[in-house]
Amino acid sequence: MSKVPSVFKGMSIPVIAAPMFIISNPRLVIEQCKAGIVGSMPALNARPASQLDEWLAEITEELAAYDAKNPDRPAAPFAINQIVHKSNDRLEHDMEMCIKYKVPIIISSLGAREEINVAAHSYGAVVLHDVINNKFAHKAIEKGADGLVAVAAGAGGHAGDKSPFALIQEIRQWFDGPLALSGSIATGSAVLAAQAMGADFGYIGSPFIATHEARAVEEYKQAIVDSTSDDIVYSNLFTGVHGNYLASSIRKAGLDPEALPSSDPSSMNFGGESKAKAWKDIWGSGQGIGAIKEVSSTADYVEKLRTEYNAARENLIKTSQAFAAV
Repeated sequence: MSKVPSVFKGMSIPVIAAPMFIISNPRLVIEQCKAGIVGSMPALNARPASQLDEWLAEITEELAAYDAKNPDRPAAPFAINQIVHKSNDRLEHDMEMCIKYKVPIIISSLGAREEINVAAHSYGAVVLHDVINNKFAHKAIEKGADGLVAVAAGAGGHAGDKSPFALIQEIRQWFDGPLALSGSIATGSAVLAAQAMGADFGYIGSPFIATHEARAVEEYKQAIVDSTSDDIVYSNLFTGVHGNYLASSIRKAGLDPEALPSSDPSSMNFGGESKAKAWKDIWGSGQGIGAIKEVSSTADYVEKLRTEYNAARENLIKTSQAFAAV
């Protein structure tokens, strides 16, 4: 059985909302936490950098007020995603803000950095590092991360190419700490399946694009509703790192989604303002969006996840008992 830090106790369903570039904002994070799942956003979504101070104040104050009114059902903790790639020239500033507001969970991406883990641990935070293979998972834990986000094939945004079955089983052969699984998870039954494989949490991003609180244009939200896995393109053109994107947005940008050139990984840039805007109209999305049939509130979507999760668990128990009786 894995060792899950106490910060995760009391969640209404074992789900961590993935931090999404541009899309995630304080309003979405707050509603995710109130619904009982870990809400998150990238620090880089706050632009200019000074806005991060305002956003973290808004989140912490709103959740504290909610907890005071709901002592028997407090909000889940929130997380801030830090891009630790060398091109992020805001990293030191953004970590200082996380320390100031004692952000409970840090999700680090694109390079394991020991000093980030030390800074987070200085005030008691938990660090999850996202990885696309077992090699990177080892490096992250060796450098002091507390847990991992296994980013498997089919995940939205930056994604790996490993089957979730292979990735989870290899990590669980040596690691018994907190582990989330990312990759096409959009239903409560998929969350349960992730746990059955050995993960502690489902890591869900793309379905939250189609919520009222998400900072996405209505056309983007509707594209999530209208599309399926057949409409997802895997490419490294837009950031230098392979990720999944909606073909419709690629066509709208004047490109052929079936004939995209490759990008040099050395061109990655996650710090500059202008670079971040270069492909802002290319819409990231995971392969699980075929399950999303409408734009809804965050609260309603999480409640749907919870209902599906409980139903799937009951059905699995019945199925297991039936096989045991044979």
